[in-house]
Amino acid sequence: MGQGVLERIAVPPDQRGRVGGGQVALGSVVIGGAVLLAERLARAYSPAPTNPGVRRYWKRLRKPNMQPPDWAFGIWGPLYAMLAISGLRVWNARPGWERTQALLLWGGMQALDVLWLWLGFGRRERGAMALESGTAIANAAAYVAAARRVDRIAADLAVPHLAWLAFAALLSEELWRKNR
Repeated sequence: MGQGVLERIAVPPDQRGRVGGGQVALGSVVIGGAVLLAERLARAYSPAPTNPGVRRYWKRLRKPNMQPPDWAFGIWGPLYAMLAISGLRVWNARPGWERTQALLLWGGMQALDVLWLWLGFGRRERGAMALESGTAIANAAAYVAAARRVDRIAADLAVPHLAWLAFAALLSEELWRKNR
């Protein structure tokens, strides 16, 4: 990918020409590494077919009628990609407290995504998973608000993740209610 294309994707317009290739590269490693780490850790607790023990547990649970088909959970790939670009745009935004706050909340989203799966499928604590999903929604909404003050596109890229978390929270509550 040429520097021009990467710069258009990863750097807010007001910082183009001010942010060097080294900062973009470092941001790509840090942000990309955080997303990959979160994805790998989350996968360890995911009820995906590649995780047979968790998959058996998942299959035994009574699920709500609104439970989407398994293929719908493929949404995580695009969500992680959008979060990576969002985080990278914030990383490359003008330095200051608002950028720092947005980056901290962005990191919180990565950790909370893993925690939700660990609580629900690693620890099998569906009540804790349902409660944690509220924290994840609040953190993601705070990130969107903080990112909007830094870069509108970064904020917009995180909105689908927020929407998916809201749906996942509803599913979590229903799984808890149906499987007490």
